[in-house]
Amino acid sequence: MMARMSAINRRALLHIGLRTGIAVAAGVAGASAVGASVAAAAPPAPLAPPVPAPTYTTGSFASAERGGAVTNWIIARPPGQTAPLRPVILLHGKDSSAQTVMSMGAEQFLADAVRAGLPPFALAAVDGGNGYWHRRASGDDSGAMVLDEFLPVLSEQGLDTSRVGFLGWSMGGYGAMLLGSRLGAGRTAAICAVSPALWSSAGAAAPGAFDGADDYAANSVWGLPELGAIPLRIDCGNDDPFYAATQQFIAQLPTPPAGGFSPGGHDASFWSTQLSNELTWAAPLLTA
Repeated sequence: MMARMSAINRRALLHIGLRTGIAVAAGVAGASAVGASVAAAAPPAPLAPPVPAPTYTTGSFASAERGGAVTNWIIARPPGQTAPLRPVILLHGKDSSAQTVMSMGAEQFLADAVRAGLPPFALAAVDGGNGYWHRRASGDDSGAMVLDEFLPVLSEQGLDTSRVGFLGWSMGGYGAMLLGSRLGAGRTAAICAVSPALWSSAGAAAPGAFDGADDYAANSVWGLPELGAIPLRIDCGNDDPFYAATQQFIAQLPTPPAGGFSPGGHDASFWSTQLSNELTWAAPLLTA
């Protein structure tokens, strides 16, 4: 009789244990589901606000297109910008540099223009030497440096180079038209040539501007069909030595450019008075 009772008790205990285990497991599962539901309902941790990009950045690289020359660059942005901006590439004149063109007040003009309501964009200047922004017999090719080396540098610096603008002075004014046309209408949003160094023939060109008649012909901006497909602005002073050639150049364009002639010479004083209007013209084209 005792043996039978023990067997019954063992079966009852086993049954109770199994029921208890199921209940515990169900309780654990229920608690897990509740925990998951609570976790899902919890608000995500707030993201840190984006850090504005610096308003003025400098750097350099060894340019293979310029024979390994150390090539300095400068980027200016309006204050408080966090998104990638499209740049206007600034091309300096002869015996000048990226620092020279930025010293005309480009950074302040940019900040003021955006504060006044223009869509934000960046300015980017680079040293190009005195090679007139095209390949020379020496092997130096500052034009290829801009298109093949500087544009990737700007991308690495967080700028949007899918479309860019060009603005240049004197030698750089010629270079802006040359490089803008070579990059093409698909990527060149606007070109602004200020007091462009233009000659209507190879024989009239200043010594050192070209390596001869063939070099002049291969790198001439006269008659370039691409310039008819890209918004173009040309500014020149009435007392500029390139005044007559610039008039002739404008006359042969298929569409009259923006800008025009106004009192002034071939100097920083004239160029600085034009910069605000030039940036105001370029910004909507660049950011459209």
